[in-house]
Amino acid sequence: MARRSGCAITCASGSNGEAALSALLQGLPPIAAPGARVLILGSMPGAASLAAGQYYAHPRNAFWRIMGALVGAGPDKPYDERVHTLAEKRIALWDVLRNCVRPGSLDSDIADEVPNDFRAFFAGQPGIRRIGLNGGAAAKFFRKYAAHLAPSAAMIAQLPSTSPAHAARSFEQKCVLWRDLLAL
Repeated sequence: MARRSGCAITCASGSNGEAALSALLQGLPPIAAPGARVLILGSMPGAASLAAGQYYAHPRNAFWRIMGALVGAGPDKPYDERVHTLAEKRIALWDVLRNCVRPGSLDSDIADEVPNDFRAFFAGQPGIRRIGLNGGAAAKFFRKYAAHLAPSAAMIAQLPSTSPAHAARSFEQKCVLWRDLLAL
């Protein structure tokens, strides 16, 4: 296994029998100020986010537009300011997976996943009362690895994905559902 740019490179056999290179991706640390009440979980950062070291960095991902409409943390603001606004609003942000193998950014291509340490996270954030799962993959992995560790009083909701790959709902429809999670 070779190392390149902080990723472990592994060789796997593709569906056509040819060898394919896949990177073992390492996720981002949580954004969570003390006293957080809401936790928003994605599955694993996409390629643009990992390259930038920022959550939801792909310009077509609707996450920051939704946060702008709901809590004033829109993409027009610098990333650090958006993160600060989330913390002020007692919103934590993380991903279900700590690392995985995934060529590209599609959640459907995730393999060899390892979850984040939710036992430690929830112990350090006992005030979490709402957990929003950003899309189907986040919900699937959360149910598999972390739902049993969530605070018993927490309301857990699967939300429509903000990914540009999921355009089944309009921006306005997504905002309504996300607003319900944030109890705004």
